[in-house]
Amino acid sequence: MPNIHKAADPDQIIQSVVERFPCRVLWSEGRPCLEYQQEEDVAVITEYVRTTYGVELLDVFFTAVERLPEET
Repeated sequence: MPNIHKAADPDQIIQSVVERFPCRVLWSEGRPCLEYQQEEDVAVITEYVRTTYGVELLDVFFTAVERLPEET
């Protein structure tokens, strides 16, 4: 259970997510947006942020978008 008296810095949460999951951060007008690869990834990332830091994903990221498939 996260310690509610020790809030994590949003930059720290963003760094932790990017290091642990197949995603990246895009910036739109100075706000972080999570780009994920698959719908299942965002569910796992959401749960990780909730259980580890005690905040909701969209409290940290402005939005979350699925990465478009690359053209070959």
